[in-house]
Amino acid sequence: MNLILGAGLAGLSSSYHLGHDKCLVLEKSSHTGGHVYSRIVDGFTWDEGPHVSFTKHQYVRKFFAESVDDEFSDYPVRVGNYYHGHWIDHPAQCSLHQVPEPLRTECFRSFLDSRPLSGTTPLPPKNYAEWLEQSLGPVFAREFSEKYTRKYWTVDAEQLTAEWVGGRVYAPSIEDVQAGYDGTFGESKHYIMEVRYPKKGGYNAYTQLLRRGCNVELNSEVTSIDLNNKCVATSLGKTYAYNRLINTLPLPVFIKMCRGVPANVVMAAKQLLCTQLLLVNVRAKHPTMRPENWMYVYDEDKFSTRIHCVEKLTPGNAPKGWTGIQVEVYSNPLKPLPADRAEIGGRVVEELIEMGLIAPENLTQPGEIYRDLLSVQWANPVFTFATEPALKEIWAWLETYGLYREPDDLYPLTKWTDTPNPLPANNATLFMAGRFGQWKYFWSDDCVLRGRHLAAAVGHSSQESTENV
Repeated sequence: MNLILGAGLAGLSSSYHLGHDKCLVLEKSSHTGGHVYSRIVDGFTWDEGPHVSFTKHQYVRKFFAESVDDEFSDYPVRVGNYYHGHWIDHPAQCSLHQVPEPLRTECFRSFLDSRPLSGTTPLPPKNYAEWLEQSLGPVFAREFSEKYTRKYWTVDAEQLTAEWVGGRVYAPSIEDVQAGYDGTFGESKHYIMEVRYPKKGGYNAYTQLLRRGCNVELNSEVTSIDLNNKCVATSLGKTYAYNRLINTLPLPVFIKMCRGVPANVVMAAKQLLCTQLLLVNVRAKHPTMRPENWMYVYDEDKFSTRIHCVEKLTPGNAPKGWTGIQVEVYSNPLKPLPADRAEIGGRVVEELIEMGLIAPENLTQPGEIYRDLLSVQWANPVFTFATEPALKEIWAWLETYGLYREPDDLYPLTKWTDTPNPLPANNATLFMAGRFGQWKYFWSDDCVLRGRHLAAAVGHSSQESTENV
């Protein structure tokens, strides 16, 4: 039997592609979906952050479309930035004409001065801070990107490697920045240009095909993992034997659950840093006040880090005439939030009023603003310089218990191919899957493709018609 720990997107995809009849999934919560679970409250649909599908992988595009019977919204996105009272189009480095002087000119000159001389090649950046300075110029990096890094990643840019960036942060050309400085830059250069989102049911609707027929035990939290005897115990007092174990639980949690872990591996797991997320969901009885789909907030004196309006994802996500604003506030176990949840929620509402996202003058009664809070313990793995050495220690130990090793298992990203051609699993009995199980910078398409990849590695193929759609 294939035993899968966690019924998030990677766990569901692994079960689906291996064959639900060959798998049992253990999930500690009362529902499947993990981070792509959608909560529907009083007519509002709340995801865990602004989940949208912008994958270029045709397999996932077709899979998601079939999951919702082609009932999705497909549209270009508009992204904005808030900086000290100014709204700036995205990417801000290509919209310098909206940046107040003298900072506007300082950013432009700094960018030009940082360009390498003709015929020379700059040295590879030592860290993310150097990548930002090389790509955007020192002044823009200091005033914008490094501040946002501290808010979103919860560490200084110098503490991050540059390997995780890939194409996820736009590095502009001189022509782009010049046009943005002059006010003639007309084309958005976000890594997300067009998105799809289900018309109903929230982002979790994309898991409908994966969930159908899944053999899952809910409210079944893993309490102990015996890699020697190949069995897993749960909070319900049950013990499950396995032939193959597929883990999607956060790697530090998985290591903590394992029996007989050596001290060096325990220490390595403690080196893996992950952000924590407080979602502040705010409802106001008036239409959306901004045209953007989502917004980045650079001001370090504000808790708000990234903001989106749920009705901009699809109109059915909020009752007519209302706006549903979701605000992300980040921390980590070493850098906890400086105030309690209730106080932060109140401060966020004040910030939204200041930024013009809530209009008190449009409300007839004070009670027409509502808010609720949701804490997410595991948000984004943080790729510091301690990450790769820690993974080396962990993978080497787990390899003695049949871990399936891959050439990129120390790298934050995975390059998927249209036709899966993974290394054969041979006698492997232990597999890692998903953002937290593999400790990767994965998005939802990565998690779907991971399950497909594992099925190919152990000699199976998709059980559904989507494989040939």
